[in-house]
Amino acid sequence: TLSSSSAASDVYKRQITADPQMMDVLEKVRLIAQTDFTVLIQGESGTGKELIAKAIHKCSHRTNGPYIAVNCAAVPESLLESELFGHEKGSFTGAISRRIGKLELAQGGTLLLDEISEMAKPFQAKLLRAIQEREIIRVGGAQQIRLDVRIVSTTNKNLLEEVEAGNFREDLFYRLCVIPVFLPPLRERKDDIPLLVQYFVQRTCALMGKKIELISPEAMEILKNYSWPGNVRELENTIERAIALSRDGVISPNDLFFNARNNLSKYISLEIGMSLEEIEREMILRTLENVKGNKQKTADILGVTSKTIRSKLRQYGYKDKTEDTQ
Repeated sequence: TLSSSSAASDVYKRQITADPQMMDVLEKVRLIAQTDFTVLIQGESGTGKELIAKAIHKCSHRTNGPYIAVNCAAVPESLLESELFGHEKGSFTGAISRRIGKLELAQGGTLLLDEISEMAKPFQAKLLRAIQEREIIRVGGAQQIRLDVRIVSTTNKNLLEEVEAGNFREDLFYRLCVIPVFLPPLRERKDDIPLLVQYFVQRTCALMGKKIELISPEAMEILKNYSWPGNVRELENTIERAIALSRDGVISPNDLFFNARNNLSKYISLEIGMSLEEIEREMILRTLENVKGNKQKTADILGVTSKTIRSKLRQYGYKDKTEDTQ
């Protein structure tokens, strides 16, 4: 059984979704939490993988134990063994005292191995043994330390492809992926966008001391139609930026700026699954930005009439602060 019904309820409240895929994930979390199996959470950057890892811990019988996270990409290979297993005093130059590793610190709780695909391959064999034997030996030590830790890993890469490419051990993959969880990207959960926008607006306004009374329908339409390559994290940043720039308590299309379009103004990226309408919209908006808002030049470059460009921009909810005569 779950550690408590209130813990499960709290987890559901923290997940802002009405999407069937995400609801299935949350139900899976509820069931996963009743076991001690290792879990591999896979999804693009910004989809909320660590939130799901925390939810698994919160709903489990380990909820009162520690929750420890290690970013495998941020720890140098030479320090990773000491970081996870710990070390004894004098075990290497600079080891002036005993250090307790993250696996030991997580006893009775959960250890999150974030960005597990970035773990150096030489260390993967040592982690595999620790998981199999459920014990570790500190660097420079001799005492075997029994482990009572649940391991959850996350990755934004296809780990099976990493296995096939020789970058990740196949036996470790299967040890880590007893239960797989796949998080859908935001572009596949369009109906969640208004819910997330409202949540981020309320939270950001409280932090900034600003009041937003309205998100214009045109602005909401743009937010719903954008492809969100940075997923929920990018949406959060976009809303924070829009609130900072908004006037008169209204978020309008002119308050919306997207990282991908600003950083790659002369290029567009095509993703499998994008509709022709999405591709056309991105092409028009990036071309317009590249010519500094000149609609006639945009039309000339794209080989259409300026009337077509104006019509499309109205459809996207794009409005100039002052109507131009270009």
